[in-house]
Amino acid sequence: MIGVFDSGFGGLTILQNLKKVMPSYDFLYLGDNARAPYGSRSFETIYRYTLQAVRELFGRGCPLVILACNTASARALRSIQQDVLPYEFPDKRVLGIIRPTTEEIGRYSKTGHIGIFATSGTVSSNSYGIEIRNFFPELKVTQHACPMWVPLVEYGECGTEGAAFFVKKDVDALLAEDPQIDTVLLACTHYPLLETEIRAALPPQVRLVFQGDIVANKTLDYLRRHPEMDERLSKGGKTTYLTSDTAKFFEKGAFLFGIEGISAESVVL
Repeated sequence: MIGVFDSGFGGLTILQNLKKVMPSYDFLYLGDNARAPYGSRSFETIYRYTLQAVRELFGRGCPLVILACNTASARALRSIQQDVLPYEFPDKRVLGIIRPTTEEIGRYSKTGHIGIFATSGTVSSNSYGIEIRNFFPELKVTQHACPMWVPLVEYGECGTEGAAFFVKKDVDALLAEDPQIDTVLLACTHYPLLETEIRAALPPQVRLVFQGDIVANKTLDYLRRHPEMDERLSKGGKTTYLTSDTAKFFEKGAFLFGIEGISAESVVL
């Protein structure tokens, strides 16, 4: 199976895109819901938690793991790739969601001005700014943290006047900082659930970009370029769900992300 890890529920939006683009593949999703959110935790803690999750997925037969979490991708991916895989798991791979996104984002903008909505932890890490500069050094990148957006999603407030108020406040703040922005990236896996509110607040000429579409297509491209990995992946169209919290808690939360009728398994990390 392809392992998909997130600190909580947000990675389900990435998983849904993966399943849409790669319907024949088997996936094993792991949400560390008992210890979410990761954003306010130290670098060392995020690394330790992420590595524990990766080991769990490896142990359950996943030769490829995708960190469908911006915080884990920003603060743990490189260390795992460089310091752990070559020595402990040379035949396995871990991919993130920041690099594939930053490889493409510059192609969407005509003005060369990009806006990014993300969590406070992702913004403070400046991972997107650094990676985008590697691929598109000419772009002007403006990042804006939206600390209210994840709670709005997880408390089921999407579609309410309160959600519209907070989203518009953040959209206005971003565009006030750089009025030339013509492309906005949602750099948090929860944010697609606020699409209606975000589009209503954005000027119609500003393009909204979702990570899930890019990550799914980049993953498929990766497997085409690495047939030796693709051959190791089972293709029965099955998805299994794990959580570090109770199964009932996860199943209820997944419903907010449009995933119904699943049975999750509780694990200890």
